[in-house]
Amino acid sequence: MAAAHDPRSALVERAIDHLAEHGTTDVTLRGLAAGIGTSHRMLIYHFGSKDGLLVAVAREMERRQLAALAALREAPGAEPGQVMRGMYRQLHDPALAPYMRLFFELYGRALGADEATRPMLAGVVESWLTPLVEFVTAAGVPPAEAAADARLCLAVARGLALDWLATGDDAALDAAAERFFTGLEQRWRDADRS
Repeated sequence: MAAAHDPRSALVERAIDHLAEHGTTDVTLRGLAAGIGTSHRMLIYHFGSKDGLLVAVAREMERRQLAALAALREAPGAEPGQVMRGMYRQLHDPALAPYMRLFFELYGRALGADEATRPMLAGVVESWLTPLVEFVTAAGVPPAEAAADARLCLAVARGLALDWLATGDDAALDAAAERFFTGLEQRWRDADRS
């Protein structure tokens, strides 16, 4: 939640909820301002442009997911398999589907022809690597392999989330996720014994 004294954060929070419900395809700065109960001038003041606001929205969504991962990792007695499965469940929560859709919509814009949202790409992978490298190293992965496993975990998590949004096939996705988790846990146990 945004602090009451931080108007910029409050605007980002409201924009996230509005965009998750309505998408970004035809959004205008004035329309977005009206939808979140402010003026376009206030959005320009805080974000510089509509695209600046979209980048702020994407970064806040990433921050939330990183915080969720940290909370799972810091839970008493959390084992690597529990953390992975917990993050998978969070990313596949039907209540979060509109927010996941929004994340991928913004990601696609940044990867495509929308140069103004390209700043979103800064950190969209890198911000995850440090906590994931720490996570897989703590699971017993040798440091030389930890960066590759961290990227693999991120890629699989995002791929499964995108598949879920596209197909909604929970049973198939649960089976694929469990196969990945089980294989990774086995490899980590083997690495820990060597």
